[in-house]
Amino acid sequence: MTLQYRDVTLRDGLQLVGRPLPTERKVQLVRELFALGVEHIEVGSMARPDLVPALADTLDVVAALTPDERDRVWVWVATPRHVERAAAAGVRNFQYCFSASNSHNQANIGRDTETSLAAMPDAIAAAAEVGGSVQLCIATSFTCPFEGEVPLERFARILDDPRTDGAVDVVVCDTLGQAHPAEVRERVALAASARPGLGVVFHGHDTWGLGVANAAAAADGGATVVDGALGGLGGCPFAPGASGNTALEDLAFAFRPDWLTPDAFGTLVRLGEEITTTLGEPDRSRARSGARSRAKAFPWVVGDTPD
Repeated sequence: MTLQYRDVTLRDGLQLVGRPLPTERKVQLVRELFALGVEHIEVGSMARPDLVPALADTLDVVAALTPDERDRVWVWVATPRHVERAAAAGVRNFQYCFSASNSHNQANIGRDTETSLAAMPDAIAAAAEVGGSVQLCIATSFTCPFEGEVPLERFARILDDPRTDGAVDVVVCDTLGQAHPAEVRERVALAASARPGLGVVFHGHDTWGLGVANAAAAADGGATVVDGALGGLGGCPFAPGASGNTALEDLAFAFRPDWLTPDAFGTLVRLGEEITTTLGEPDRSRARSGARSRAKAFPWVVGDTPD
């Protein structure tokens, strides 16, 4: 199966920023990314707005989208009540997320992993009532900022838990960006073999400079979708040591999806520059740095200069 891409700028990418991105610009960005060829977009979260204020307008973003656009966007949820509220606003794709490690789940969601697992059937049922889809999203699939390495057996037990039945995908998250390619390949392959009827999404961070390498290893292991954010934005406010997501520009340049022409790549680079500048954040994309080089004979170099 051809590898697909999900942009997570509007959820994970905004969790740590200090400036807001206007709702209208978020909606426009969704449409610009879809026009380029990006297959899926994570548009926000049902997390408490006082904890993650940059995502407080998630349902306003969803309301501004067309039904066809809503079919291709995902919203982060952590409880059945999140699903119910989001479904009432028109959301149909729900990323039900909890952590493999109890400590991070407690910090991030306010409950232990078992409580989140026990509630997942109700979340799946709530989504089914509106014809929706639920992803099983396993944060800290590799390491936890409080507990260290997450044993493979703990990850495997979640995959085997019957309370996750009804999910359409497994999202394997390198929340801290501390994983290396061999273990990414191993855990993604385990997810693919343990849940053969589901898609596998790899959500990586570039903290240790292995974002693209880990995404390639995930694809080798059977991932069907990889996550990235413009300019390498992102990070978890409840995970000390986490940095930005793997840059969407870097993933696209490395893997060359069918929709990526030099012109489309230039547009992607400019979008990343614009969004990071608006937010007052650094643009961490390595491909962007190359695109702004003086190697004019290389067709992927962007000809103009940023404002």
